[in-house]
Amino acid sequence: MLVRRLRLTRRHATWSAAVLLATAVAVPAGASAFGPADKVRAAVKDGPAKNVILLIGDGMGDSEITLARNYTVGAAGRLNMDTFPMTGAYTTYSVDKHGKPDYVTDSSASGTGWATGHKTVNGRVSKTPDTNKAIPTLLELAQKSGLATGSITTSDLTDATPAVQASHVTDRDCQGPEDMKKCSVDRISKGGPGSIAEQSVNHKVDVLLGGGKGHFGQKVKEGPYKGKTVIQQAEKLGYQVVTDAKGMKKAKAGQPVLGLFADYDIPIEWTGKPATGKGTSPQRCVTSNPKRPKDTPTLADQTTRAIELLEAKQAEKGKQVKKGHRADKGFFLQVEGANIDSEDHAADPCGQIGETAAFDRAVKVARDYAATHPDTLVITTADHGHSSQIVPVDTDPAGMSSTLVTNEGQQMKVSYGTAPVGESQEHSGTEVRIAAEGPEAYRVLGVTNQTDLNTTIRTALNLG
Repeated sequence: MLVRRLRLTRRHATWSAAVLLATAVAVPAGASAFGPADKVRAAVKDGPAKNVILLIGDGMGDSEITLARNYTVGAAGRLNMDTFPMTGAYTTYSVDKHGKPDYVTDSSASGTGWATGHKTVNGRVSKTPDTNKAIPTLLELAQKSGLATGSITTSDLTDATPAVQASHVTDRDCQGPEDMKKCSVDRISKGGPGSIAEQSVNHKVDVLLGGGKGHFGQKVKEGPYKGKTVIQQAEKLGYQVVTDAKGMKKAKAGQPVLGLFADYDIPIEWTGKPATGKGTSPQRCVTSNPKRPKDTPTLADQTTRAIELLEAKQAEKGKQVKKGHRADKGFFLQVEGANIDSEDHAADPCGQIGETAAFDRAVKVARDYAATHPDTLVITTADHGHSSQIVPVDTDPAGMSSTLVTNEGQQMKVSYGTAPVGESQEHSGTEVRIAAEGPEAYRVLGVTNQTDLNTTIRTALNLG
């Protein structure tokens, strides 16, 4: 039996939890979906991780994953994110100021859940729902433990998901020093930490890559950097500021890097006809975008370079450690495929599928790294579900729809019906997938709470 053959490295409560989860959940899931049960059994690992790579597909619910799978690799095919040995689901609800469930979360409350281990109100970034006090994040705890840290995204680096790791603000809209209207208590003149952009560079995160020149280009209003842009503030703090793929590749190891590859969100990779109230004629997606500069790094490129820079940072630190002492600290990296969400809001199935495919290639980069670094925990999940649904081709949905012709030559109709025709589509309150491999990966099995992800990563990295 599996229980008798399991052998874990530590003899405490996690052993019994692993056995329970492996016997109750992992074997059936592994046997039916992802290969023989022995692969799942072999993947149950206790003990610490040196590195953690957390990949977040923003708005990437099961429908969004299925759309991308059907279109790109076929209904019977598998994406990179489909083949993790440990797969479960977690709930995503936020709370109101009284701690009661708010069943549909936004990205800031959702991200706060895994970043801090605490639920909060929609719109708030890594602060309590009732007292508006800052809560330590995974990235902050990792820094205190001597790990290198990174955050990369296809969105603005001051957007909600990257913001939850490196800032604490009352409202997610307080992205730059000129955007502080909703965050009076967070102003530097009030003893607060300032805007998301200011906090992000003040935290001295080792690698920050994404969009956001528009917010980082704003002038600081208060404090020691008053009159300078946040970009200039970053340079004063030792950051190398790069603006394209070439600059990213040339960035020096051992020195923090701020990559700003667009004014705001990075332009999407694929284009096509958005859904309409009457539907579209069958279309093939265009796997390019004339509005995306050729020197814009892909999310996979960003992930590859971030790992290289974080490894180099720790290697440089190791040279400075006194003889006879170990320097084996690793890194924590958060990777966000942000524009799955934005294209779902826009009811643009081609843009949405292209961004999911781009995210999946970043998942491959992380998994390839883990294959040669088995002390790395890789987790992929989403912050919330979204609106796109696959419906029968011969139906006439009440909302907007678009018909695609997949790589298998089949038609697939996508429906959007969570907002009036022509308006931004809404998030959904469904649970979302979470999948993992590496040390402590078994903790994602079953149906868990989004805040449990915080515990998984803290346990894996021994962050307390």
